[in-house]
Amino acid sequence: MRTITYSQAIYETMREEMARDPNVILIGEDVGAFGGVWGVSGDLVKLFGEDRVRDTPISETAIIGAGLGAAMMGLRPIVEIMFADFLPVAGDQIVNQLAKARYMSGGKARVPVTVRVTTGAPGSAAAQHSQSAEGWYMNVPGLKIAVPATPADAKGLLRTAIRGEDPVLFFEHKMLYATKGEVPDDPDFAVPFGQAAVRREGADVTVIAIGGMLPKALAAAEMLAGEGISAEVVDPRTLVPLDKDTIIASVRKTGRVVIVHEAHKRLGPGAEIAAMIAEEAIGYLDGPIVRVAARNVPLPYSPELENFVLPGVNDIVEKARDLVRGRL
Repeated sequence: MRTITYSQAIYETMREEMARDPNVILIGEDVGAFGGVWGVSGDLVKLFGEDRVRDTPISETAIIGAGLGAAMMGLRPIVEIMFADFLPVAGDQIVNQLAKARYMSGGKARVPVTVRVTTGAPGSAAAQHSQSAEGWYMNVPGLKIAVPATPADAKGLLRTAIRGEDPVLFFEHKMLYATKGEVPDDPDFAVPFGQAAVRREGADVTVIAIGGMLPKALAAAEMLAGEGISAEVVDPRTLVPLDKDTIIASVRKTGRVVIVHEAHKRLGPGAEIAAMIAEEAIGYLDGPIVRVAARNVPLPYSPELENFVLPGVNDIVEKARDLVRGRL
């Protein structure tokens, strides 16, 4: 095991997979000489050359389309989209082409495209550069959606995505890049899709924390423990496929559930998880399903207003406490 940052885990995985397989390429805005706007691609262009690490025009439609075409011709593209806010610019390429090519070809077209995209609010980036888009694409069959929250999962899930045969939207929260964690020192380390992780055992309430909200959920669980409330924290790791079994097992044990995500509350990923629990595990519940999420307004630039709109540790603590104590 080694302790590295989330950003380093992603860089290393791309470097290792490009060294292992000459068909793995990287394309996107400023991924080459600049090293990526977030610094994640580093020196990959020096290591593998401009044929395999290609800077693109500022056109999300062209970037996704090029990745799709390259995949259908036998390559394994890693496509970087700088901000999740601009995925809708490439909406047709993602929804009608990338997600459907394999299905509409009767399985003949392979589409191993990994779309790396930053998500979440980095702090005062305002309404067009702070959104969490994970839930937008859960409604589209044919796409897999990964939301790694730790360096180990960033590495393991990215390797699974690159070696897979389906298009993956790989959401990297901007505020996680500098976080550190232990990662197995194994060039083949991979994390299967559809396997959630229980990050903290508990007995009184289940807290399902998505992506960048995991550190806040763990901090909230520690605060709740000081009040005598035992919170179990579950990290889904992937939204599609979703590990229903782990979630339901936790709900069965605690009888209460709080779902936490940074996306807006209305029709965010928590809505689908809540619906699944209501359909398949409602008999285990001793209270309502609670969601803690961003308020349904555009993300403000002002730091004070941004903090008011985004869910925080205290919000999780308050909702979990009220749920356990029967005040909801």
